[in-house]
Amino acid sequence: MKSLAELKAIKEKMQGQVGVRSNDHAGTRVVVGMATCGIAAGARPVLQLLSALVQEKNIQDVSVSQTGCIGLCQYEPIVEVFNKDGEKVTYVNMNEDKAREIIDKHLVRGNVVTEYLVGNV
Repeated sequence: MKSLAELKAIKEKMQGQVGVRSNDHAGTRVVVGMATCGIAAGARPVLQLLSALVQEKNIQDVSVSQTGCIGLCQYEPIVEVFNKDGEKVTYVNMNEDKAREIIDKHLVRGNVVTEYLVGNV
């Protein structure tokens, strides 16, 4: 980066792709833990893929965002899916292949992928 203007341009571009955790979204929220432990375990590519697939597949009323520590470091990368009523599903030990499956089965078809849940590892 060579200037503040270049940094601002990158920020604006990325804000459209990945938001910070927010409770003002009325639909489904997909939240990826991006604390140090999550990043070290591979959360960044999972976050980027989830965001890209939601946009690419034009999945309506779904936001993808990041948060800090979720508190289950041994299960990172962690992805939480909150439905419109606030009910949460916690997926653990995520990777890009599992993220694709979550998009297809959970977000598109509405079926929780039970084998990736925190209680099943």
